[in-house]
Amino acid sequence: MPTLDWIGKRAVVNHHRQVPFRLLQERPDLSVGDPAAGNLLVQGDNLLALKALVPYYAGKVKCIYIDPPYNTGNEGWVYNDAVNSPEILRWLGQVVGPEAQDLSRHDKWLCMMYPRLALLREFLTEDGLIFVSVDENEYRHLALLMDELFGATNRLETFIWKKSYGGGAKSKHVVNLHEYIECFAKRVEKIPELRLPPDEAVLKYYKYRDDKFDTRGPYRLQPLATTSMDERPNLRYPIPWQVEEIWPEKQWQWSNERTLAALANDELVITRRQGKWVVSYKQYLKDEEGAERASKPYSIIERVYTQQGTSEIKLLLGSGKAFEFPKPSALVRHLMQFATAPDSLVLDSFAGSGTTAHAVLALNKRDGGHRRFILVEMDEAIATAVTSERLRRVIAGHEDQEVLGGGFRYCKLGQPLFDEAGKIRESVTFAELAAHVFFTETGAPVPQPVNASSPLLGSHQGKAVYLLFNGVRGDRRPAGGNILTGDVLRELPAFEGIRVVYGEGCRLGADRLRQDRVVFRQIPYEVKVS
Repeated sequence: MPTLDWIGKRAVVNHHRQVPFRLLQERPDLSVGDPAAGNLLVQGDNLLALKALVPYYAGKVKCIYIDPPYNTGNEGWVYNDAVNSPEILRWLGQVVGPEAQDLSRHDKWLCMMYPRLALLREFLTEDGLIFVSVDENEYRHLALLMDELFGATNRLETFIWKKSYGGGAKSKHVVNLHEYIECFAKRVEKIPELRLPPDEAVLKYYKYRDDKFDTRGPYRLQPLATTSMDERPNLRYPIPWQVEEIWPEKQWQWSNERTLAALANDELVITRRQGKWVVSYKQYLKDEEGAERASKPYSIIERVYTQQGTSEIKLLLGSGKAFEFPKPSALVRHLMQFATAPDSLVLDSFAGSGTTAHAVLALNKRDGGHRRFILVEMDEAIATAVTSERLRRVIAGHEDQEVLGGGFRYCKLGQPLFDEAGKIRESVTFAELAAHVFFTETGAPVPQPVNASSPLLGSHQGKAVYLLFNGVRGDRRPAGGNILTGDVLRELPAFEGIRVVYGEGCRLGADRLRQDRVVFRQIPYEVKVS
């Protein structure tokens, strides 16, 4: 398989594994709406944020959509689009070293994207999809990069988005009207048939009703005859009608058996026009099980334009200057309609103006779903003034805009969990470590606020989690009470199922642990961080 090489690649191939795990610090003052909605906005470098989120959400995200910098060379945007922001340059200097001074902007872009895409793959469910927007500046490089990270056989499609419907006065040679959206699967063999709900523009044609309306919904009329040049003699036969036989000019679409069954079930409409019989069939909106008619997505996405995204920002925030070319939420909503289920988790680690979250909330409102989103935005000013504010307004309703409801928790990146010696930092609180170990152990958040006076964090699906850490049993010395002994075990709150105990050491033998249904995990070595 062809591979892509660039200056700095060797330095970043394994960098995502070396990124330290950091804790997340919730900011209730910046959170909006219902905090239990399951949505999250994280402010901070997205590489660090993704590493912090992996222990919580690895293998749980059904759909990832990202709109990374296009690397156009334009230095004027608020969200720098030339990969020359101070944050990226500083990161490249630390990771790539002196060699970074010789990097072209394409090298820099690839160095930035590689570890982030490598981490993103870990979030996907086995049947998950990732969509990456890109234009001609990096399209060729991105395609090979994703082939390497996701596997060329997992390429699902390269969507062509017709982003504009005109213009081109500033174009020197060719008027560019499109961008690309690369789509890869985690495991393409796990992807079911992708289906879209009926297009709103088509629904208006379903205007007829019959006695099947309660189960099949309305119907439209479609011609049974076909003008296909593919001659098939078995599709040329007469339909008995009254005292006549109706023959097609060329052939019918259906077999004789299917046509006669439709005729018997009152699913054909036969009319006389200009002296000829016209045969139409009833195309119902719903199938016999009551599911609405669906269609496969096309590789070309039309009727959704960049101008719509700009209008959305202006309408919600009063100005489109924060982002000159934001993606329209209808574009992301279109992708999620066939890439998610009603209860899916969606991730966007280049959140920008918050288009992805807006699309999630709008789709939930439309189909009654309970999709959740995770956003990451690097720039603090954008995260608070644009991303968060936009979502605040669509959740509550802005002026005459529809109330979408929901809410999200706002978090910032905290300190690294481990220090340079590999030990848990002394400044890490009991509550911070407790939330982390419980989630990584059970896959669920702590069921109640952590009480630092008790080592029992809570239980989930027959398993209780205990944490012996920094004096929780009354001894304020760092090592006090952090060792699992017989006395400590007897004092632990009782639980009928399996007890998982995190502590700095254990004085009990394997037989005793097995007898008391205890699983011991040593801090810091068995604290999951990736």
